[in-house]
Amino acid sequence: MGKHTIVNLNGEKIKDIKLNEDIFGIEPNKKVLYDAIILARASLRQGTHSTKTRAEVSGGGRKPWRQKGTGHARQGSIRAVQWRGGGIAFGPTPRDYSKKMNRKERRLALLSALSIKTADMVIVDELKVATPKTKDMVTLLKGLKLDNIKTLIVVDELDENVILASRNLQKIALIEAGEVNVLDLIAADKILITEKAINKIEEVLS
Repeated sequence: MGKHTIVNLNGEKIKDIKLNEDIFGIEPNKKVLYDAIILARASLRQGTHSTKTRAEVSGGGRKPWRQKGTGHARQGSIRAVQWRGGGIAFGPTPRDYSKKMNRKERRLALLSALSIKTADMVIVDELKVATPKTKDMVTLLKGLKLDNIKTLIVVDELDENVILASRNLQKIALIEAGEVNVLDLIAADKILITEKAINKIEEVLS
């Protein structure tokens, strides 16, 4: 893999950095990456949805009218599924949506996501804002040509001003290097990451 440019907060080049090819330059395994995304999205589902069958709804203890001679269709209960207030046929019930993936597959999926997103990375020497105001973060992003772009910001450690300045921006997500995950990486159009965060990721995944 070639060198990657490190810029300051004004978008000016400072130096070049060589990324670890075993982390940021592997051939992505799309099958494992797809499975990891499905697993991550499934884990966000609570699975608390619930409906009642005709055996669980209240009422309907007796036959509403006799079997024959009324001109009506035969009915056994006013809580059958075709009645208003009746049970639900084949409705959702509480369930666990979580899936399993072994450790090697999880690591491969993360490396695949990092390798795919390397071209979309903007590496800065540091990430700081003077005040916790949103407009300061907007100005910073404009300087890096990341305004109005869905961006994942990755830092080595969270700074309170950065947290407060970015939390009201709809297209911005902020995480620490140790929390980097497949779903956030793939969901972002650009990755704004600090040099120290790169070093931390390489240290953990090497």
